[in-house]
Amino acid sequence: MKKVVVFGGSGFLGSYVADELTRRDYDITIADIQKSKCIQGNQHFKTVNVLDMENIKSIIKDADIVYNFVAIANLDDAIHDPINAMKINVMGNLNILEACRQVKCIERFVYASSAYALSTEGSFYGISKQSSEKLTEEYYKRYGLKYTVIRYGSLYGERASHNNYIYNLLSDAIENGKLHYKGDGQDLREYIHAADAAKLSVDILEDRQYENEHIILTGTERLKRIELLTMINEIMQNKLDVKQISDNNTGHYKITPYSYHPTVAKKLVANPFIDLGQGLLECIQEIHKELDNE
Repeated sequence: MKKVVVFGGSGFLGSYVADELTRRDYDITIADIQKSKCIQGNQHFKTVNVLDMENIKSIIKDADIVYNFVAIANLDDAIHDPINAMKINVMGNLNILEACRQVKCIERFVYASSAYALSTEGSFYGISKQSSEKLTEEYYKRYGLKYTVIRYGSLYGERASHNNYIYNLLSDAIENGKLHYKGDGQDLREYIHAADAAKLSVDILEDRQYENEHIILTGTERLKRIELLTMINEIMQNKLDVKQISDNNTGHYKITPYSYHPTVAKKLVANPFIDLGQGLLECIQEIHKELDNE
C-alpha cells in the first residue's frame, strides 16, 4: 500500500483528493494547520507549518508520494498581502521540495498549480504559482525528484470557502439576494467540480506518462460569466438582483490564461463528470445548511 501525504488536505480541493486516494486504498496522511471536518476514520492527520522544514521532514519520512495543495488561493488576498502569499505559496512549496529531497524516498511530488501560472494576469498569486512550478522542475533536473504539476482551472464544490469564486457568488445570492459582477460578463471559464478534479488528480499517479509533466485540469462546460449568473438566478427562481458594478475586473483573464509560452501541458477532462447545474444546486444546499447551523 502506497503511503501518501497530502499537504493542505483539510482544504477545499485537498480534501476531495484525500478522499479519492482513500477510496483507492492508499494510506493517507493529511497535513494541514487544522483538522478537516471531512476527515475519514482511516485517514491520519498531522499538524504542519510549511515554513518549518523539520516539521515537514518528520511527516514525510516514510511517504511514497507527496501532494502540495497549501496556498493563499484567493487572488485579492494575495494582492493585499503579497509577502504572506510568497511565504506560503513559494517558500512553503520550496520547503516541501527540499524535505522530499532530503528524505530520499519520495517517488512522485505532485504540485497543485493554477491556470494563472500561464498568464500575465493573476498578480502575485499567478507569480507565486509560476515560481513554484519552476522550482519543482528544477528539483527534478538537479536532484531527480519526479513530479507532476497540475494546473487547475475554475473549480467549484460543496466544500468551498471564500477562496472560491462560485462559493462567494452563491453565498451573496443566498444571504443578500444579489449577483453583482465586475467586467462585461463575457469572460469565459471551463468549470469543473472538485470531485471530478480529484479523480483526475489521482489518475495521474497510476500512469507513468504523467511523470515530469504539466497537466491542465479544467471542465467540459464552457460558460461566459453572464451565463453562469443567469443559471444561478434561474435555480434561485429568478429572484436575484443581477447587476454589473464595475467595467473592470482587474487581475483576471477574460477568455484564456495563455499569455506567454510556458512548459507545454497536457489537458485532462473528466468523463463522466458532474453536471454544472446539479453541482451548483448541491452547493446552494450546502451553504443553506451552514447558515442554518450558524
